[in-house]
Amino acid sequence: MSFAFICHHNCFLVYGSLEEPTVAKWSRIIHVSTLISVFISILFATCGYLTFTGYTQGDLFENYCRNDDLVTFGRFCYGVTVILTYPIECFVTREVIANVFFGGTLSSVFHIIITVVIITVATLVSLLIDCLGIVLELNGVLCAAPLIFIIPSACYLKLSEEPRTHSDKILSCVMLPIGAVVMAVGFVMAVTNPQDCTHGQEMFYCFPDNFSLTNISISRFQLTTQLSILNVSIFQ
Repeated sequence: MSFAFICHHNCFLVYGSLEEPTVAKWSRIIHVSTLISVFISILFATCGYLTFTGYTQGDLFENYCRNDDLVTFGRFCYGVTVILTYPIECFVTREVIANVFFGGTLSSVFHIIITVVIITVATLVSLLIDCLGIVLELNGVLCAAPLIFIIPSACYLKLSEEPRTHSDKILSCVMLPIGAVVMAVGFVMAVTNPQDCTHGQEMFYCFPDNFSLTNISISRFQLTTQLSILNVSIFQ
C-alpha cells in the first residue's frame, strides 16, 4: 500500500507542470487525486472479494479465465495504461541523473539518449521477472517507507524553526520511528515470507471438467463424513 500511494518523488515535477503553481492548488490536487485512487482501490477490492471470496488473487485479472474476451480487453487496456505510466517514473530518474552528473541541464541529444537508456533497462528487467510480489514488497519497504515516513520527517525536524512542542514537529517525531519500524519489519517479512505466484496458471474453475470432478469428490467426501457421524450416533 505504501508503494501504491507514494507520490513524493514526483512532487516537484508535477508542481512545476502547473500553469499557476500555488501551495493551495497543489494541496487540492494531491488530496483529490489520492482520495480518488483510494476509492477506486477499495471499489475493485470489494467487488473482487464479493465475486471470488476466498479465491481472490492479488491481481484480480488472475481470477478470470483466458477465454473471457471482455477481461482480455481489460488486460489490454491495463497494459496500455502501464506502458504510458511507467515512463513518468523514469523521468524522475532522468531528472536526478541530470542534476547529479550534468548540472541540471541536458542537451537535446543527451536528453533523448538518457531517456531511451533508462526506459530500455527498465523494460528488460521487467521482461525477466514474471512475479511482482517480492519486487513490490521490496520497493515498498526500501523505497516507499523512507520517502513517505523517514526522509520528510527528518528534513522537517532539521530545517524547521518551529518550537519542539509544535504539532508538526510532534507528528514528525512520531512518523520517523514508525517509518523505521515499518521498513525493518517489512524487509524481514518480505525476505522470510515471500509471496507465492501462480505464474500465469489459470484457476481450477476455468476447467469445467476438472471442476465437476472436484465437486463430485467433495460431495462424496461430505456424504461419507455425514454417514460416519450418523453411524456413530446410532451406535451410541
